[in-house]
Amino acid sequence: MLTILFDGIAYGMLLFILALGLAVTMGLMNFINLAHGAFAMAGGYITVLLMQRAGVPFLLCLPLAFLGAALIGAVLERTLYRPLYRKPHLDQVLFSIGLTFMAVASVDYFMGSTQQFIQLPQWLRGRTEIGSGAWTLGMGHYRLFIVAVCAVLTLVLQYILSRTRFGSRLRASVDDQRVAAGLGINVNIVFLSTFAFGSGLAGLGGALGAEVLGLDPSFPLKFMIYFLIVVAVGGTSSITGPLLAALLLGIADVAGKYYIPKMGAFIVYLLMIVILIWRPQGLFVRQGGKA
Repeated sequence: MLTILFDGIAYGMLLFILALGLAVTMGLMNFINLAHGAFAMAGGYITVLLMQRAGVPFLLCLPLAFLGAALIGAVLERTLYRPLYRKPHLDQVLFSIGLTFMAVASVDYFMGSTQQFIQLPQWLRGRTEIGSGAWTLGMGHYRLFIVAVCAVLTLVLQYILSRTRFGSRLRASVDDQRVAAGLGINVNIVFLSTFAFGSGLAGLGGALGAEVLGLDPSFPLKFMIYFLIVVAVGGTSSITGPLLAALLLGIADVAGKYYIPKMGAFIVYLLMIVILIWRPQGLFVRQGGKA
């Protein structure tokens, strides 16, 4: 039972990093980017290519995956996304869905449809067990590594958004772009940096998740609903809500598939429905009730 709980927490932390960029673009930038999973897939394939064809160590691939996905996000934000910021949400959804299918088809054409695998370092392959009997806690070293990385990222992001000048400028730009620009804030640069950073986080999550979640061209479509559940249940006003929602989702998914294999996915959707009936705006909302 403790092992299932630990695996659920590790899975939830990974989903949190993968979905956080979507929470930022939806909550802070008011843009529905359903192509978010494509940036995660890009980070995963960058890691695979660097490790398999260039012999780059796994730990070095992680920041490179972040930078690669962030660069792709910055280019697309400047060329494709920016003109859609003031468009209706339906236009944003249709555009980003189309972009997702284009990414899936492109990766399938150039990389093939087979699932990709990465070779983890020896020190990340082991497993440590604590306790005995039903209360044995088995911790896979790689999952423990994922929990540690995601915990550090959560603290850093919370500090950036709440305690730094950039976080203040971002919130001001979202609340009123015209006033923020009048105060000397370069709104376009703030949005570009935010979008690129969110894309980079998705790429990092894709690199970390390639071993746990699997990596193939259908990755953005398979996990799109999970990203949306994290954002919808957690709310978009802070990173605390998506974090809690991702942990709940991860534990429910792992426990459901272990105890009730035939109803594993049903447990996740049931939990989502119950929470949204209880709190339609998500677990955490802004002052005044806005998500």
